[in-house]
Amino acid sequence: MPTALVTGATSGIGLAFARALADERHDLVLVARHRERLDEVAADLRSRGASRCEVITADLADPADCAAVEARLAEGRVDLLVNNAGFALGAPFDTTDVEAEQRSLDVLVGAVMRLSHAALGPMLARGAGDIVNVSSVAGFLPQGTYGASKAWVTSFSAWANVHYRRRGVRVLALCPGLVHTNFHQAAGGRTPRAPRWMWLEPDEVVQQALGDLRAGRAVSIPSQRYRLLIRAARLAPRGLVERIGRWR
Repeated sequence: MPTALVTGATSGIGLAFARALADERHDLVLVARHRERLDEVAADLRSRGASRCEVITADLADPADCAAVEARLAEGRVDLLVNNAGFALGAPFDTTDVEAEQRSLDVLVGAVMRLSHAALGPMLARGAGDIVNVSSVAGFLPQGTYGASKAWVTSFSAWANVHYRRRGVRVLALCPGLVHTNFHQAAGGRTPRAPRWMWLEPDEVVQQALGDLRAGRAVSIPSQRYRLLIRAARLAPRGLVERIGRWR
């Protein structure tokens, strides 16, 4: 059976990925910070069809913890890596503690880079493998350091897909918009006051991503409405784009 490693696997999009892959009979390696929750999710996924469900407790902002996940990717067969772990900061850049900003950068960019690098070696040696890096439509809009980090993830993933797909490794940037998860509450903020049509469900985001990955696409923007929004943002005056970007 193929093996998938999913970071941030206990909630939101990460949990939706883990469930979808369990339904496809993948063996799973789940990475998150809280062991009790990891064990609960692992038990549920085994009941859904994952014959093997390994857990790794790790805070990817911690260099030692990140290194442990890198080692797991380098030493054992992982057919699909889902870099999903991440969080947003609930305050403007000028009022946020710089160490919190550094922690965000370490998870959103540093861990994506390091885990992708660790996974690539074995995948290229086999001539097969997939990497999904969860980015955001925020990367196409002016949205502070979070948007800047996601812009890096999207750019890196698109480049990596072009560079490595000829050697059997597909890389996808998944760029969802607003999704019904606890993302905003975890950041200490309120749920954005956005129209109902802008909200997506985690399961539909994941199914779109897996379809786009297997079709060889480099970037997945779930739903036609967000694809149209991004196209419009590229053509609209800068001031209007900045106002659109305030929904997060």
